Amino acid sequence: QVQLVESGGGLVQAGGSLRLSCAASGLIFSSYCMGWFRQAPGKEREFVSSITWNGGRTYYADSVKGRFTISRDNAKNTVYLQMNNLKPEDTAVYYCAADRTSASSLASDYDYWGQGTQVTVSS
Repeated sequence: QVQLVESGGGLVQAGGSLRLSCAASGLIFSSYCMGWFRQAPGKEREFVSSITWNGGRTYYADSVKGRFTISRDNAKNTVYLQMNNLKPEDTAVYYCAADRTSASSLASDYDYWGQGTQVTVSS
């Protein structure tokens, strides 16, 4: 049974930082590309960042480029999202996802999803 468990969310002031983690089990983690998506109330789920199976390539939404950094540790079956200079518009539930074929920006391409972790940025 595949499980993706996010952690590290919380309440932070604008300009602050958070580091999200996503621990994977039940799959060969090093064979999967991983992605982070987010969904704010009343909005569709949107792509945030993704990383290839070996960490060789990373991709970011324009809205987070230069502020967020995705990384992974295949020995720990974990993917991270370091979020700096957070803004109120970053407030959302953040989800990690696993994709067997590519580091896609499309949510529909992903095979497995976590339950999400809430990030709230106050102004």
